[in-house]
Amino acid sequence: MKKLIAIVNVIAWAGFWSFGYLALSARVEDTGQMITAAILAAIGGGLGIAAYLWLARHSEATGYARPANRAAKREDEDEQIHGEVL
Repeated sequence: MKKLIAIVNVIAWAGFWSFGYLALSARVEDTGQMITAAILAAIGGGLGIAAYLWLARHSEATGYARPANRAAKREDEDEQIHGEVL
């Protein structure tokens, strides 16, 4: 499953950059082409971000990557109320 998500990630980012370029380089008179390319670029960017975040969470969960240091930040927030240290 993770290989499939990685492939989707690469294809989605390639679509984002390709269609983003087409949207930016389209003539002003070709609004249909510009909007279509912008929509496809947005879809590619959204899928790319979602796939990247899934891969990052999966790699932390399986131990491939070191988990983010979120516990220390929570402890600091728990000790403060409106900026005052308890």
